[in-house]
Amino acid sequence: MTTLRVRPTQRRTDRSDRSASDDHTVRSDRSGHRAARTGGSSDDLLAEWGPVLDAIAEGALQREVDGELPVEAVRLLKAEGFGALRVPAASGGGGLDLVGLARLWIELAAVDANLPQAFRGHFALVEDRLWHHARTSDQRVWFDRFVAGEMAGNAWSEVGSDIDLPRTVLRPRADGSYRLDGTKYYTTGTIFAEWTDVHARLVRPGHPDEVEDPTAIALVDTRDPGVRTVDDWNGFGQRGTGSGTTTFDNVGVPADHVLPFEDRFPYQTAFYQLNLLATLTGIAKAALRDVVDAVRKRTRNFSHANAPRVRDDAQVLALVGGIAAAVYAAEAATLRVAGTIQAVADAPLASAEEIAGLVEASEIESSTAQVAVSELVLRATSDLFDALGASATVRPLALDRHWRNARTVASHNPRILKARVVGAHVVNGTPPPYAWSIGGTRRRQNWEDARPRPGDAAG
Repeated sequence: MTTLRVRPTQRRTDRSDRSASDDHTVRSDRSGHRAARTGGSSDDLLAEWGPVLDAIAEGALQREVDGELPVEAVRLLKAEGFGALRVPAASGGGGLDLVGLARLWIELAAVDANLPQAFRGHFALVEDRLWHHARTSDQRVWFDRFVAGEMAGNAWSEVGSDIDLPRTVLRPRADGSYRLDGTKYYTTGTIFAEWTDVHARLVRPGHPDEVEDPTAIALVDTRDPGVRTVDDWNGFGQRGTGSGTTTFDNVGVPADHVLPFEDRFPYQTAFYQLNLLATLTGIAKAALRDVVDAVRKRTRNFSHANAPRVRDDAQVLALVGGIAAAVYAAEAATLRVAGTIQAVADAPLASAEEIAGLVEASEIESSTAQVAVSELVLRATSDLFDALGASATVRPLALDRHWRNARTVASHNPRILKARVVGAHVVNGTPPPYAWSIGGTRRRQNWEDARPRPGDAAG
């Protein structure tokens, strides 16, 4: 296993340990990050993280070819404070806003598409703790964990369960704590993490109808001997995300680590999608980088080409230009979504009506962008082969990874369903789904969109 190293830099996780005399320096550094909302600090942000990204990039292609998990890359990101970027500067974190974070996710995906998704559940938990810190309760104990480099994974999905009725269960114990048992699949990031964010059914003694059981979020320490994660994700893309199976066998969970599902931060669906949009955009950037490099170097040409050199062929240049335009549009859409979600994150103490309006806007923006960005990136990662010919399909180049990874990411939340959500909102004002799950349909579901009533519109 390769150990990743970077040039000596100011350690991002050490900032909370600085003396008071250094406080001005820290605040000046962080103020640049906060200015990312206007786009003014993107160059500084990427320059700061450049050595880390370069170190990760060095082994990314070989990891893909060998099917190796990016264990050392994750360790490096933890050590450099990546997981604490959203933690307030006053608590030792990066104080970074969501536009800046999305920019960094994009650049990280451009060097290794697995990594932003591997941290997806982590940043969602950070966001949830930020929301509750601002609204109701002190979350500095969690901020300290994130600043120390501790990471959270995700454990929500199950195979064979019903919609909104997980088979993974929390049972109350006599001492007020809980026992967690069950199996979760696609537990992205958990294999790298110290914690995992588990969606479970909360069993209520004396209530035999499990359909009526509430669900909760359990924040589980993966170092507990009853937690076991295996890397059995066998998809054809995003194979290094650590999206394997996690089992929980008699795992103790403190009462303060069990949270009502309905208290989850309200913009979580849009936030999860933002991570996937940034990952898709980074994949497209990587595809553009690789096709440009290959076209510049290519000497073999076809007898019926338009120019002696491939790099001068008008059709090839137009194709590469189309890929560059797709990257441009995908990045613009992603950052716009990030700004819309930031508007919600900035309003934890607003009225319920204002928060609801901001959340709805963020959900529609993220769904709209998902439909457009998925199409752009899937086309771009396929079209690159038209510029390069059959020799570009050799396995050591692994150029197919861009399409495989993009196709896998784009399949997470089916874009045909998101297109319908957007259309229903535009035509009928139908609210988008604010949290959704996959499974059987044992529970009654409201499958119908709002329909115009007679007399609502003429013609």
